[in-house]
Amino acid sequence: MSDPTVFIVDDDAAVRHCMSVMCDLAGLRCETFADAESFMAGYRPNRPGCLVVDQRMPGMSGLELLDWMGRQDAPLPVIVITGHGEVPVAVTAFRGGAWDFLEKPFPETYFLERVRAAFAHDAESRQRAGEQADVFARYRRLSRRERAVMELLVQGLANKLIAAELDIGIRTVESHRANVLKKMGAPSLSELTRLHLRLNGKDV
Repeated sequence: MSDPTVFIVDDDAAVRHCMSVMCDLAGLRCETFADAESFMAGYRPNRPGCLVVDQRMPGMSGLELLDWMGRQDAPLPVIVITGHGEVPVAVTAFRGGAWDFLEKPFPETYFLERVRAAFAHDAESRQRAGEQADVFARYRRLSRRERAVMELLVQGLANKLIAAELDIGIRTVESHRANVLKKMGAPSLSELTRLHLRLNGKDV
């Protein structure tokens, strides 16, 4: 995976330059854009990092870009920049899925701290997404009957009860159970339960 990038979107050239210099001096990769449309045209979901966007811009606003980002695959964490005293905007941004917001003027150290924290959040999110995709890939290898057995196993049913529920023999249940554990890469029922929770989008 490539190094994370700070994607800065602001219509003010001086502000873009200032934030770009701060990133450069801190050893952080960054790219700047004068408007939301330019960023959107070059956006690639496989590029990690974070998006720093000014709320007030001509054309598409920062909040509109925030909404667009939330509908993408592997959305970047978004830091929204607001003017002094724009508390309602910050509330709207958080409700819209913003990861954080910065109120102008902000100290350089705080800006860099939040960017690095956003990088860490993005890396963790991508790792979780990759792990979940792997679990789904394993689950797709199960037959329909094996999936039915798995559902009952994670509910805590014994082999005898599963056999009665599915109207099959106990040895057939034992065979399906062994296949489920093997295909899912689960050494135990507790691990199988954890993987089942991941299938349902729950972090465990």
